[in-house]
Amino acid sequence: MIKLHGFYRSSASYRTRIALNLKGLAYQTVAHDLTTGAHRAPGYLEINPQGLLPALEVEGAVLTQSGAIIEYLEERHPNPPLLPADPLQRARVRALFQLIAADTHHVTSMRVAAYLRTRLEHNDAELRAWQHHWLTQSFDAFELLLTRNPATGRFCHGNRPTLADLGLVPQVFAAQRLGLDIGKWPMVARIVDACRNEEAFQQAHPDRHNTQ
Repeated sequence: MIKLHGFYRSSASYRTRIALNLKGLAYQTVAHDLTTGAHRAPGYLEINPQGLLPALEVEGAVLTQSGAIIEYLEERHPNPPLLPADPLQRARVRALFQLIAADTHHVTSMRVAAYLRTRLEHNDAELRAWQHHWLTQSFDAFELLLTRNPATGRFCHGNRPTLADLGLVPQVFAAQRLGLDIGKWPMVARIVDACRNEEAFQQAHPDRHNTQ
């Protein structure tokens, strides 16, 4: 049995759940509450010394970093594919994913917010303004990358979900929790709506896992 260490509201855990669902893989969830610091407990640090979520126990190994986990799932279970066959198109999908996972994800990270509050003494309004500023820059770029490329279809790339959609949907969920109006980016909003109509995305939604 695949074991996923995660937290229902973690964007990285969310995108990993979507990947597992799209691949049709059964898995057991082990919850680590980020709000209580459970991810820093000695037992979990033995599993993932970085103390971050998710981690995936599979085939006698522990995998960390959601991007690496999803790429493993893609290689081990290639159908349905999360990446196009063409190398240039694969690079496009990976770039869209990295725009979120590498350049945007930390903006809504709980540990970053905690540092800004406790060490830099930002109040809630200042923190929210900081988050909205960087999220807006990312979604501005994402929208243009979608609208300018004819490969964009019902989803970020073509007419079935890819790695790019796995990055986008959880990040939009996090942004909306922070009060950001996604309607400012109509292509992003349309694609997120399309994803949310898919069973794999619905089953991965944090609302389905908030009893952890």
